[in-house]
Amino acid sequence: MDLEPQSQNPEPSHRRRTNCTNCNRPLPVCLCHVIPTLPIPTATQIIIIQHPHESRHKLNTTPLLTKSLLNATSLISRRLTPNLHPLLTDHHPSTATFYLFPPSHSSPAIPLSDLKKSVNEFRNTSNDPVVLIVFDATWKHAKEMVSASEGFLSKCATRVCLDGFDEDREGGSIYDSELVLRKEPYGGCVSTLEAVARWLGATEENGPEIEERLIGVLREMVRLQAQFLKPMKPRPKRPKIDRREPFY
Repeated sequence: MDLEPQSQNPEPSHRRRTNCTNCNRPLPVCLCHVIPTLPIPTATQIIIIQHPHESRHKLNTTPLLTKSLLNATSLISRRLTPNLHPLLTDHHPSTATFYLFPPSHSSPAIPLSDLKKSVNEFRNTSNDPVVLIVFDATWKHAKEMVSASEGFLSKCATRVCLDGFDEDREGGSIYDSELVLRKEPYGGCVSTLEAVARWLGATEENGPEIEERLIGVLREMVRLQAQFLKPMKPRPKRPKIDRREPFY
């Protein structure tokens, strides 16, 4: 009796991973148990300008912010332009608008700890919202985004930096072990979620509580993600060569 030949190399069945319908993360790393059931209200209106590349990054923390905070909005763009958001116009003198980014030689920044008092005074004398602009991207792209947006930012916003930024100190990781999720370039640099959490912790009436809840979401994301990463050995740093001196 003749038998039909069977394929010796059957095509493997690729199972598509299932994502949570609420947080849009894969089920093994779902964060619904730590994301607030009701988004947290804040006196600060938070506008996150997201680089197109960052919006596709699997470990991007912006979706966690927009799901956790009632007044957080994300917009995908490579630069900030007038009227990109109703609160962003060419001239809005009655609104206190700030953007978080480390200082540079040409653009100094006010440390967040020095700003807390003036933000509170503004809220006591005005009904307008305090607006915080955050750029979400790799540090290379974020610098390009801020540089492209400076013409608009210089008219309407004040540059603020988190305390502890140090360009001469190596950046850390949000992991406390040898596991590395995303390496920060300088000391004091943090993820978008942590930067917003620290701003709210310093400027909101119940800031410490809000900051703790947001950092709790970040910690849980890190904990779950760590299960799927392999330990990485840091590469040794090579000494810098002064190119102005002869090299033998």
